[in-house]
Amino acid sequence: MPNTRRTILGGMSALTVLAPLLALHRAMAASDDPRVQSAHDAMDDLPEMKMHGDEHVAMLIYPGFTALDLVGPHYFFASMMGATVHLVAKSPDRAPIASDLGLAIAPTTSFAECPKDVTAIFAPGGTQGTVNAMMDDETVAFVADRASRAQFITSVCTGALILGQAGLLNGKRATSHWAARDSLPLFGAKPVNQRVVTDGNVITAAGVSAGLDLGLAIVAKLRGRRYAQALRLQAEYAPKPPVPGGTLETTEPQIAKLMKDMLAPFGGMVAKAAQTRRT
Repeated sequence: MPNTRRTILGGMSALTVLAPLLALHRAMAASDDPRVQSAHDAMDDLPEMKMHGDEHVAMLIYPGFTALDLVGPHYFFASMMGATVHLVAKSPDRAPIASDLGLAIAPTTSFAECPKDVTAIFAPGGTQGTVNAMMDDETVAFVADRASRAQFITSVCTGALILGQAGLLNGKRATSHWAARDSLPLFGAKPVNQRVVTDGNVITAAGVSAGLDLGLAIVAKLRGRRYAQALRLQAEYAPKPPVPGGTLETTEPQIAKLMKDMLAPFGGMVAKAAQTRRT
């Protein structure tokens, strides 16, 4: 087995086209330091540790998505040795797609070219861009189709609304950004005020930064708790925000009320989009 693992690790630099491995992993593969191989073999021998896999994760991109919704979980998905992450967009030309704040990300595949069977389907959130995606028949049909065979159906923030529009949240406990959580019953979902909510194979996360938590939760299910712990350390994900708040309950009441008022129209936008949902 050590020789097999050495072959796998040694060939990692040639797998970058097949799997989006981090530069750190490529550096490990190129290193002559014996500690690297020894540590890899020791980790591979740990109970409940799956170092290598062949998962396929389809991550939806659409105009106006929130970049951090996608980038956070993408870091953890793409860090899994052997996994392939597909950044999927409706357009076949693979031109960069601008997020709601202007950060453009280039898709790697289109709806038509994305593998039919994926390990996980993922939807990021946004505001007007998400509503537009909810009302786009091709986008909703793509998500529904891949979800019908996926091991996990996932979202971050208002991406849950896209899952709902695709008929994937009916009867499910789910969460979303606080500004959209009360809209979840429009899709037959039961809203839960938690950072990550798991109901069967449907795993939803709250707003924006909760994507990091979702990514770790999925990694733990696919590769084990210890693998997820290793990736959390690699990311040095140990948040200690310099300001208080982050939820409606922990934010200064005056600020919380003003933010709720500013985002109040979004609920009406969602309700109108939900009316177009196919039953």
